[in-house]
Amino acid sequence: MTKIALIITSTRTERFADRPAAWVAERLRREGLEVDVVDMRDHDLPSFDGPSPMYAPRRYATPAIAEFGRHVDEADAYVVLASEYNHGYTGVFKNAADHLFAEWDRKPIAFVAWGNVGGARAVEQLRSVAVEFGMAPIRPAVHILPDVLVPAMTAPTYDAELFAALEPRLDALVEELTWWTNALGSGRAASPEVVAAHA
Repeated sequence: MTKIALIITSTRTERFADRPAAWVAERLRREGLEVDVVDMRDHDLPSFDGPSPMYAPRRYATPAIAEFGRHVDEADAYVVLASEYNHGYTGVFKNAADHLFAEWDRKPIAFVAWGNVGGARAVEQLRSVAVEFGMAPIRPAVHILPDVLVPAMTAPTYDAELFAALEPRLDALVEELTWWTNALGSGRAASPEVVAAHA
């Protein structure tokens, strides 16, 4: 069973993120895939101020960091839900991600984002950061542009049909993410000592 962590990066009180999160989670739940919804609201982490996790793998300063680390470590792949704030992604997620390294290393990551340009600028930043973690950011992404964003945001309740136009993009994302998950999982299993040394 492949475990995919679906990471909600927005912590705003009246956030839109819950609606795409529900849609993506529904589409991810298929044979062979297990979804772990990781909501940054549930992980109130201190500002990162410790030694580099690259050189101190899995040495957690607090139980909260350890809990977040466990979710990330147990996942085989990630789908990050990225709301774009001021041409970037959320500081909450950047701080949380920086507490870890080995947990992310040599795993694939994909992005579903929204904003005036579909969250493209946030995704561009996230791709660069993912590479520094030793991850494989996959090419397909889902960008929720205003033609879908506004109706989905202003609807009285969550309605999956409002995201229907994006289903082919999400299916392409899942197909590519699954391929990379299998390939990198086999690689990690075949060379665990190399992975450990790299971490």
